[in-house]
Amino acid sequence: MPLRILLILGALSAFGPLAIDFYLPSFPTLARVFATDVEHVQLSLAAYFAGLAIGQLLYGPLADRFGRRKPLLGGVLLFSLASLACALAPSLEWLIGARFVQALGGCAGMVVSRAVVRDLCDPIGSAKVFSQLMLVMGLAPILAPLAGGLLLSSLGWPSIFICLTLFGALCLLGMALWLPETLAQDAPPAPLRGALGEYRRLFGDWPFLGNALTGGFAVAGMFAYIAGSPFVFIQLYGVPAEHYGWLFGSNALGFILVAQLNAWLVARHGPSYWLRRTVWFYLACALALLLVALAQPQALWPLLLPLFGCIACLGILLPNASACAMSGQGSHAGSASALLGCLQFVIAASAAALVAALHDGSAWPMAVVIFSCGGLAVLSARFTRWAERRVASSVASTPAPQS
Repeated sequence: MPLRILLILGALSAFGPLAIDFYLPSFPTLARVFATDVEHVQLSLAAYFAGLAIGQLLYGPLADRFGRRKPLLGGVLLFSLASLACALAPSLEWLIGARFVQALGGCAGMVVSRAVVRDLCDPIGSAKVFSQLMLVMGLAPILAPLAGGLLLSSLGWPSIFICLTLFGALCLLGMALWLPETLAQDAPPAPLRGALGEYRRLFGDWPFLGNALTGGFAVAGMFAYIAGSPFVFIQLYGVPAEHYGWLFGSNALGFILVAQLNAWLVARHGPSYWLRRTVWFYLACALALLLVALAQPQALWPLLLPLFGCIACLGILLPNASACAMSGQGSHAGSASALLGCLQFVIAASAAALVAALHDGSAWPMAVVIFSCGGLAVLSARFTRWAERRVASSVASTPAPQS
């Protein structure tokens, strides 16, 4: 894949993490500016999550019907305009509405970038590209809050959304100049009225569904960690708040390094090979984490070791699950990417909510949710293997057409 296209896809993949993590340091400031509390400001984050879940299902059929470029250009333009509206927000209600629209635009990059990778690469090549894109997914949560905090202290909270506006505009220019249409010219256009039918077909495509769920439960484990680690690190074990980023960053570094290793591994064995084996290692690390959490050690480091293993495993699980799920989707890659993203996001958001619901003042809620996600990922991978064998058997037993 040409480097310029890879860079554009990396920027598109950063839309979600940037728009979520970039403005987190501004929550207290926004509460003060709009004369409310942080809990109400958090509604702007919930609105963004809702927009991501809804928007992904919309862009999939659009990308299959009109090609990859047009929906992507429209989505990024919408993201840029909504980011500017956020910067000019006169009230919290305005900000919440603009954040919802911002998500509707930003998720175009998440959906279409996966479809573009599927258009240009075979399954092994897709796994390599997704591994390289994981570098962005790992760095963005580390760098975005730091950059957001610097902008907040020096230029004020609107500057955060001005930067997102400029980022979207630069991506729009790059796509207009260098991103070609990747949907095959001879691919029959998918009618929009058949979108629901296409989603029903994908739910009946058991290998796709199994791989999507495997990746979804892996992502859910990461969201459980993101939701539970601030309490565990800062309040339970007394890590200074200013040092939390270093612990978070060390786990993100493991995720990044393993993702780059995966690009080398899949050249020797396919993504399915490593996906089926890594889920077991993920489950073993999650079990160790649960046992340590139940023991309630006085020091933090016994928790950090298995937690590092869980997060590092995602560097193999996430790109390979995406590559396997998207394999064979052809001209319907847009809808497949949309459903893949929506499933993973809904499962992950549910896991984060479950950590909050089980909160009991210990590390147990975070650990038990991560362990449950590991167990469900193993079951999904086993289901996928059974489904692939069943499909292969069905194809082998189908009589050849008579000449």
